[in-house]
Amino acid sequence: MTASVPPAAVLVEDLHVRFGEVEAVAGVSLTAYAGQSTALLGRNGAGKSTTMRVLAGVVPPTTGRVSVAGHDVARDPLAVKRAVGYCPDVGGLVPRATPWEHLQLAARLRRLPSVAEAGHEAGWETRGRDLLERFELGGVAHRVTAGFSHGMGRRLSVVLAAFHQPDVLLLDEPFDGVDPLGVEATFDVVADARSRGASVLLSTHLRELAIQVCSSALVLRGGERVATLDATELLGEVGADAYRALLD
Repeated sequence: MTASVPPAAVLVEDLHVRFGEVEAVAGVSLTAYAGQSTALLGRNGAGKSTTMRVLAGVVPPTTGRVSVAGHDVARDPLAVKRAVGYCPDVGGLVPRATPWEHLQLAARLRRLPSVAEAGHEAGWETRGRDLLERFELGGVAHRVTAGFSHGMGRRLSVVLAAFHQPDVLLLDEPFDGVDPLGVEATFDVVADARSRGASVLLSTHLRELAIQVCSSALVLRGGERVATLDATELLGEVGADAYRALLD
């Protein structure tokens, strides 16, 4: 008996994204499944972040078909934004707001029930506190983010992406400037998302971290897909040599 294939949560067919004369993404195709995690690997400028922005409904595709959680990103970007949790590679935080105020705003926009509405220990406040503590941000929950280090900002961005338990979790460079405890917390968030059947896409240039948390990897170079590999093919020195060869 063959194992059943999980449903496709993300489907990208021949994606092209152009900004004027610059083609940031040139014909990328990928499929990501519910309950699984996929890495987008490549150097800076490979097209990883642009692809993630399209999947998040932030940047429209120039050509190609992109479906996220059953929604066409070109026709219904708002539905896509409702279905995903997105940690952008840069920005996304309000400098004069605290982490707790960010969570309050996210809960209001996404109409998440509070403890008072949902019952004891069932509201968004409980999950928000748990995530902040997990990422060691509990002690700064009421400090404005303007004074945060880059790594603290990255950790908060992951918290906000995972907060509402989305069907598709998009983490763009979540390890950039993050300490080992923050990396471990991100691993836990990915594992939690997969266990409840969400699809996770994670972009990074750090092969070693990607293969620890993802089951497959899409390698991009110059806006194009150059390989789709099982994570086991990128293990050890052999995997490192294979990855370097794909980037050359």
